[in-house]
Parts: sequence; structure tokens; C-alpha cells
Amino acid sequence: MSRHDTTGPPRARPRGRYTLRRVECVLRAGEPQGRPPWADWSHMQHMADHYRTVVVGAGPAGVMAAAEAARTGDVLLVDASELPRDKSCGGMLNRYAQEFLAPFGAVPDDIVLEPSHVNFRYVDWDRCIDRATELRFLNIDRAGFDAWLLSCLPDHVHVAAATRLTALAQDADTVTATFENGGVREVRCDALVGADGARSRVRRELGITATSTYVTLQDFVTLRGGLPPYFDCIYLRGVGDSFAYAYVVPKGDTAIIGSVFYPKTKHPHTIHEEVCAVLRAALPQLGETVKREAAAALSVRSPGDVVCGSGRVLLAGEAGGFMSPTSGEGISYAMNTGMLAGRAVAETGGTGALAAYSASAARVGRNITRKLKWLPFMESRAGKYLAGFVPAPVVSKVTLGL
Repeated sequence: MSRHDTTGPPRARPRGRYTLRRVECVLRAGEPQGRPPWADWSHMQHMADHYRTVVVGAGPAGVMAAAEAARTGDVLLVDASELPRDKSCGGMLNRYAQEFLAPFGAVPDDIVLEPSHVNFRYVDWDRCIDRATELRFLNIDRAGFDAWLLSCLPDHVHVAAATRLTALAQDADTVTATFENGGVREVRCDALVGADGARSRVRRELGITATSTYVTLQDFVTLRGGLPPYFDCIYLRGVGDSFAYAYVVPKGDTAIIGSVFYPKTKHPHTIHEEVCAVLRAALPQLGETVKREAAAALSVRSPGDVVCGSGRVLLAGEAGGFMSPTSGEGISYAMNTGMLAGRAVAETGGTGALAAYSASAARVGRNITRKLKWLPFMESRAGKYLAGFVPAPVVSKVTLGL
């Protein structure tokens, strides 16, 4: 990122409502069309006592799991948040994520932001070095994307918003999940898929060791001028060893300034303010903060962090440790493992689902193991320094595998 990078102001796409597709699947007869598909399932009295499959977490992993599992039975999809949720995320889809979306059709135009595509660019800020790559992302509004995915679900997926899992038990034949939403309700199922993110309650209920998490902060800022179409990953010296990297992404008439911190970082908000000040001083296009978001992102450090589940309970996406340890990209891993988990349930039922899922997800685990071998060097000062000497075509080839 040149400190003098300027282009004309980007043409902002409207942040309009996502396009509803097959919304009628969960609307009651006679009610107005156009309501979101989770509207009738926000209260627990609409839950049945038994479903073939329960999915916890209504993000990309959960939606893919629910869609696949629904091929052979009814599904309950629950999320602890109100829906549509607004997850803190850079909002970019790589080519693998776009391929997994093919069954849902084209991503609606009104959730694609300008520039519609951004390329990954490595930036050594202090040495004024940047390396643009061929790694390309579709630039989306993440909240609209999640809402659109929900609207694509088939009619026998019942969605419950603001419903929190509090307990989980299983025997040889059944999983029993306890939920809270203004009351307490037990639901039984043949199989359960935990797709509830980096701090998964399902994973904890199984007694599986939790994975460490990065702290991520990102500010949405106004734009006073255009930014080039890059997802800039910025290495800054002097910020401290707890600071991993910063990133800047144009998002229509705003941009994201993000900071990623290693686990157990102290005072991340203070450090993030310093990072924003440095970037604003060099890039006058970056204006005032409109909104700040904070989130936990998975920090995979060992192949042992990746777990497919236990008994009749499967883990998908970040709940199972499925995320790129080198790039932090998680949406494609979530969609892939969610699809595989849901398919395993659909094809084998609860009894054989874990074995089938473990077999099909083994290649994903091998992919993560391969990337873990690169991670110590990539995070080292030597690795970050040497990256500045690598020719751009080589950097491009390497990043395609991250």
C-alpha cells in the first residue's frame, strides 16, 4: 500500500436488503410475504420435542449443515443471537467459498460492495514494501450475506433466534439439548451439529479442550477519497509483540481498519487506536470511525485443535477448529465442513454420522496441518522481514495456498 495511494472515489453500492429467496418456506399461511424466514421461530413454543437434526449456530457452517441434513429429515437451527446476526468480519469470499455457494445461486447484487472484488496485498509498512497478489475475494456486506443464506433454507428447517444452548447430553440413541429463550426447553434429536464458532458452547459441553482465540478489532470509517481495490494485510513494527497485523479493506462509501492481536493481549483497544492513528496520518482518505466491532477469532496452533466431534455430536467450522491458521480465512472452511457434517447426518443418521464426517473431513484436517508447518516462520520477525525480498509472482503463488 503506497502511502499516497489515491484513486477516484469508489461508486458505492447501496447497502440494501438482501434478496429473499424461498422465504415462503417458513411463513405461516395467510401472513404477509417478505418477512424474514426466522420470524416465526423466535420463541421456543414453536419448537417440536424431537427433530432428526439440531444445528447450533446460524452462520455459514450452520446453514450449510442444516441445508444438507434437511434432505432426509426435519432440522432445528438455533442461534444465540438475534437474527439476522451482525458478525464482526472482513466480509470477503474467496473462490472456494463462492464454489460452495453454487447450490444457492448467485450472490445478490445488493450485498456486494464496491469494489466488487479485492486482491490480497502484503504490506511491510515501515519499509514501504507492498506485494500485490492474484488471491482475489468477492467483497460483501457480511450481515446481508448471512441473512441471504438463511433465506435460502428449505421449508423443513425451523429457525430459532436468540435461543441459547445451556446443556447437552447424549446416549447411544439420542442427543438431548437444553435451550433458553425466556424459558427452558429440552429438545431431542438423532444428531446435533455444533457450528457455534470460536467459543463454541457445544465443544465445551463435549468436554473438548477449547482452542485459543485471537482478539480482532475493526473500525468502519468514512472515506474522504478512493482506495485501490486491495485487501491490505499490513505488518507494523514498533506496535508490540502482541500485535499480529492490521488490515484495510474498502467497503463502498466506508472502509474497514482492522487489527488482529495474539491471545491474552492486554489493552487491545489502546493499541488499535494507535494503529488507526498511524494509518490515518499516512492515508488521508480514512475518515472518522462510524462503528467499532470486536470479536474472537480462532487461533489454531496444533493439529489436535481440529476435532470432528464425539458420539452423535459433530463440530463444524470454527467450533471444530476448522480455519486457515496462516491466513485466518474461515468462511470457506465453515461452508465446507458444515456441508460435510450435514451430508454425513443425512446419509447415515446419528449412529454413523461421526465416522462418515471424520472420513470426509480428513482432507480438510490435512490442509490445516500443512499450513501449520508454515505458521512459525510466517509469524517470526525473520519471516516477515524476508517476505519483503520475495518477488511479487512468488508471493502471489504462495498466498494462493494460504
